[in-house]
Amino acid sequence: METTKPTFWTRDSSILLGGFLLTVFLIVYIWWPLAEEYLKYVDWNGAWWLYMDWFLLGIFGFMSITIIARANLKTDLLIVFVGVCGGLAIESWGTQTNLWHYYTAERPPLWIIPAWPIASLSIDRITRFLNWMIKQLERRLDFILQPSAFSILYWITFASFLTLMLAFVSPTFDKSFTWLATILCILLILTPIDHRFALLTFVAGSGLGYYLELWGTTRECWTYYTFQTPPLFAVLAHGMAAVAFWRAGLMVRFVMNKIWGKKESESVSPLPLGEG
Repeated sequence: METTKPTFWTRDSSILLGGFLLTVFLIVYIWWPLAEEYLKYVDWNGAWWLYMDWFLLGIFGFMSITIIARANLKTDLLIVFVGVCGGLAIESWGTQTNLWHYYTAERPPLWIIPAWPIASLSIDRITRFLNWMIKQLERRLDFILQPSAFSILYWITFASFLTLMLAFVSPTFDKSFTWLATILCILLILTPIDHRFALLTFVAGSGLGYYLELWGTTRECWTYYTFQTPPLFAVLAHGMAAVAFWRAGLMVRFVMNKIWGKKESESVSPLPLGEG
């Protein structure tokens, strides 16, 4: 029986891209005063291209391409749901504790929340691509990377992140929000279910997070209490958030499968949100 090779553009890609563009349109429409304020700086009668934020457009274009790659609404809708809930929790924590603030002084601004599920979809695609690249390298070299290698890298990476996190959030140890965030990170780090995939997710999230943070802090869209553009913790925190969202998605799927009577093994596997 001949099997069809997965394609870049799927039936769900059009739906996902349409939803993405609709979300962007609604953000601009609802918060039009913010967009209007930016457009006032553009000289439309002259060299308007010199006033365009090509860095932002580049990020926008990259994320647009990645989220439509092999889109599958069965898994992507769950990623979007977790991204919205997780993004709202993270933004509430950061703005309420004054670890960072937005130029609109909202705590948190609702217009930033849709960026989290969009980034989550993009990170999912990047993670899958990294996993595919490693498998291709293993196949070409006829050498399989041992799980112990990923385990060692996992503990080094996440122990370093936790140390950096404790130092960065230490001024807010008197806030319950910070304690909850810290305890959650510790629990996630100490209970890995797949060292390899967690590490790749962290790398993908941190990679995309660097460009998002670089844009946001250099444009003063948001500012951290350290005034770094951006702080290393903020970049790596995107990686930790990606791991948290991935684990939360697996938990939601596990509960849904229990309710609908599916096999437990199907719900705990990390592959549905990572490969496919």
